[in-house]
Formats: sequence, C-alpha cells, structure tokens
Amino acid sequence: MGQNRPDHPTLEELALTVRRPGRLAAGSAAIALLSTALIAGPSLGAQAGGGNFPATPGSPGVGDVVYPNLGNGGYQADRYELDLKYDAATRLVAGHVKILATTTQNLSAFNLDSFGLDITELRVNGSTELFRQEGEELVVSLEWPIRTATKFVIDVSYTADPRKIKPPAGGWVATPDGFATAPQPAGAHTIFPGNDHPSDKADYVIRVTAPQGTIGVASGKHVGDQVNADGSTTSTYQTLNPMATELVQASVGDYTIIRRNPDAPATDPVLRDVVPTARIPKVDAALKLTAGQLDWLTQRLGAFPLEAYGILPANNDAADAFDFTGLETQTLTLYKPNYLAQTEDKIGSHMMHELAHSYFGNSLTPASWSDLWFNEGHADYYGLIYRYERGWPDTRGYTTMVDRMKFTYSQGDLWRKSSGPVAKPNAQNLFDNQRYTGGVLVLYALAEKIGQDKFHQIEQAALSTHRNSTISTEQYITLATTVSGDAGVRPFLEDWLYGTKTPPMPNHPDWTVVAPTAKALRTANVQSDRLGN
Repeated sequence: MGQNRPDHPTLEELALTVRRPGRLAAGSAAIALLSTALIAGPSLGAQAGGGNFPATPGSPGVGDVVYPNLGNGGYQADRYELDLKYDAATRLVAGHVKILATTTQNLSAFNLDSFGLDITELRVNGSTELFRQEGEELVVSLEWPIRTATKFVIDVSYTADPRKIKPPAGGWVATPDGFATAPQPAGAHTIFPGNDHPSDKADYVIRVTAPQGTIGVASGKHVGDQVNADGSTTSTYQTLNPMATELVQASVGDYTIIRRNPDAPATDPVLRDVVPTARIPKVDAALKLTAGQLDWLTQRLGAFPLEAYGILPANNDAADAFDFTGLETQTLTLYKPNYLAQTEDKIGSHMMHELAHSYFGNSLTPASWSDLWFNEGHADYYGLIYRYERGWPDTRGYTTMVDRMKFTYSQGDLWRKSSGPVAKPNAQNLFDNQRYTGGVLVLYALAEKIGQDKFHQIEQAALSTHRNSTISTEQYITLATTVSGDAGVRPFLEDWLYGTKTPPMPNHPDWTVVAPTAKALRTANVQSDRLGN
C-alpha cells in the first residue's frame, strides 16, 4: 500500500496547508519555503537550519487538563493522508499515514500519539528515522533538527487489528465484513499515529481499500474509486472542512450507499447514508427522517456547515461493540443499528442531537476536553427542543423544556458534588449528565437572563466566528458578554460553569435543588442521560 506515492507532497499539496487562517506560514514567503522543501529532499532539516542550531524535543502532550498526554508539542498537523487496506482473510488493516506538519519550535525530536499499532517504518522528509514506543507515545529522534515555522512530512506504515483495540480504550469497531471507527475521545491514535487532540484540526484525504464484494467509505467528499489488480477497490474521500482526529470515520463493509438528495443544488450538502445492505429494510424508515430534521435545524442555525451528512449503522449488534448509541464522526454519524429500528418518537430527538453536532462539535470543535459541555450541551439543547415541539415524552416522562429544566436544576448540587462543575470534568466523569443536560441548563439559564433574541444572536456569532475552528469556554464567555452587551453575563456564566453550588435560575425563583446528602448522592445517577435525551 502506498508504494507509488512520492516521498514528498506536491507544491500544490503543501500550499493547501498555508491557506487556512491561523497557520504559521502564509503568502509568497510560504510558497518559497515550500519550494525549498521540495528541492531539499531528505535533508530538509539541515537545509532549513543552515547548519547546527539549538533545538529541543517537542513535549509529549499539550497539557489538556482531562487528558494531559494527548496531543504533542513542537509541531502542528496541517494535513493527513490516511490509507487503510482491509484484508478479509486475516481481518487486519494495513495502514499508512502521511502527515504534513509545521514546526512550532526548533525541533530535535517529537512525539506522535500512537497505541496498539504494529509500526513497521517511520520516515521524516523521506529519511528513515529512529523511533521507540513509550506507553501511548511514538517518540521520533531526528537525525537533523528542523527550524521553527518549517514544513515537514512524516510517513508511518503500520498494521492494526480492529478486534483488539475496540472502544472505549480503542477506536476500532470490528464487524463481520470489515470495520468502522469510533475515535472519541481518545481513540484516534489507535487508528493512526498523529496529533490526537481536538485543538489541532487538519485537512484529510482518506483512502480506504476494501476487498471484492465490499466497499470503503470515509469522512468527507467522495473523490473517486480505483479497482485494483486483486479485485479490491480503493475509495478516496477528501474533507472540505478541517477535522479533529476524534471525528474521523473510515469503514469497510458490505454496504449500499443511498443518496437522499441527488437532485439538490451543488451548494447543498450531499445527503447520503451508508447502510449494511442486509439491514436496509429495518433502518431505512429512520434514515429517511434526516432530510426533514435538517430543514428544521437550518431554520434555527443557518446553512449546514459541512460538505455532506449521513448515517452509518455499524454492522455489529454486540453489546460491547461500542459504548454509545451514536457518535458524530464528521459527515457520517456512526450508530448502533438496532437503535434505528425503533419508531420516530423513540429516536428522533437523538438523531437531532447527532445532527446538531455538525455545527457544535464538528464545525465548532471544543478547544480542550474541558470544553465538552459546549458541544454536548448544545446538541442536547436542540435535541430536546425538537422532541418537545412534537410532544414526545423524554426518558423521564417530561414533555416540555421548562419541566425538564426544573428537574435538571433540582439535581444541580448533586451533580456538582459527584461530577464536578459543568466545565471542570475529569477523565472519569467526562461523559456524565453534567456535560449533557447540565450543559443544556447553562444555555437555558443564559437565555432566561438575556432573552431569546440575544441568545440567538450569540448562537449565530459563535457559529460564524469559530466556524471550522475551535472554541474554548473562555472564548464563549467573552463572545456571549460582548454580543449581549451585558457585562453581567461574564460573572453569570462563570458561576454557572465553574461554581460548586447551583446559582439561582433567572425568572424561576421557586426552583430548588436537592441537598447533596450522602443518601441523595447514593441514589443520584449522573450517567443516566449519556446515551440520549
């Protein structure tokens, strides 16, 4: 796999990495640097350095409070070219990843997040480099240091066994006829070595090679297919919007691709589902709901921010295949197949939750894992509104947002005691209620304080200002304060997001909280809403 690829990307390929705002190199100077890089060949580090110069190793993590070892210092990833070839006989995946990156310091060594992969070769700018595995870090020692703000290319070849690194520890979902991927939150580096942190979004080209009788699919826009001499087919997908590692989808299976809007204008997102062929009769009614749900959501949030959307029911019913109902892998949401066999009132709210993640989570990605409340809170917020407009009772029997929020408010001190403040999770409680309906409660409280019109203005400002980028809790607080024109919004949100006590709810002075006694804490279930709303 990948034997015919050049050691270096073309000038056009590398130029793609300098067009996005916020990157280190830009304009004609960047193009000149890229030309030098292509001429320099394997000794790019020496050429760029012009001799010896002080250089240090990049840090093994970016210092995320929840997952401190995820991500890597010293460089940023600009573009991934990922090749995955599935062997039906061995059920193994032959992988190759090419990472186009930019140094952020004078670099003598660097790390890639990587775990559970059999690494067979690693090259930097075409030269084979020494590497070693240390825990979940692939440590690369450079023969030649690389100066800061320099483009360089990392190539890694490896083999993976999807059956051995499944969620929650890994990111693979093994199926009888192939695999799917479920990287969130910390499983992408079991699929491919990389800079596995949401703060470092990148462009992707993903090539999936599937055996005869199956097809490969991935996040992004379908570029084309190539039939190989052995009867396999390589399908290529390219993202048109940057993507975080935790959102990557790649899959092989006996699928049928169903296009839902073949006559739509080119400016509309491609709506297509990727369905295990034998399961179409059971899930097709559910999948047909997406078009109407998209209409509902775009009326509230504006134009869909991605190039495509659809659902992939994984071809695996095992209870331990993956520990969630749906996962917002970018442009192609992964679902447990049997869940989609239910009636609309049972699944519609959750489908809206996942669709809303295209805006909050995929287009606007949390800058750190402490900011998870932002995307999960928003996804639940719109999922619940959609539910209650249709009169569907939620899992607790409530049929209005006011009643659900009154109950959620009553649990506030219990959840803050057992699961921490909304914006202060840890690795053990990251996916508790506090980040989901606790996040909804924060958004509801803000809307109660400033009014629906101002709240809608904040939503639109966030979506436009941070599109295709990341957003931190601090950035959201600043934006909400600025857009609302109310200086009191900052302390208000800080109290709701970081306080150890549940603040008073605007317009509802009668709402009360359950005291976090030992008995109450024993009966509280902070994880009950994780799989839906």
